[in-house]
Amino acid sequence: MDITVDPVGATPPYEQVKDQIEQLIRTGELAQGTKLPTVRQLSIDLGLAVNTVARAYKELEADGLVETRGRNGTVVLAGRSQINDAATHRAATALAVAARQAGLSLAETTQILHNAW
Repeated sequence: MDITVDPVGATPPYEQVKDQIEQLIRTGELAQGTKLPTVRQLSIDLGLAVNTVARAYKELEADGLVETRGRNGTVVLAGRSQINDAATHRAATALAVAARQAGLSLAETTQILHNAW
């Protein structure tokens, strides 16, 4: 797992860690069931405080992407397709709401989607 943190960047280090792990899950580089490094090990590897990495893991867990299983470590819960399916569903719902508000028909909305494809 290749993660880098810019300690002087505008984004807090915990958020950088969280975003990079999330991206690795989204791209499929971290597959469902993959065990993540321990909080302590990743904090050593990145030169961060243990609480910084713990916060990143906690937020990933709150997003349903990983699960901490006590002594068994933290594992990836969601696979790439599950994350992408959820994001696609949210986008489709937003499109449907916007199209209804604009008074567009299903056929017109489908044509917009087809053109964007």
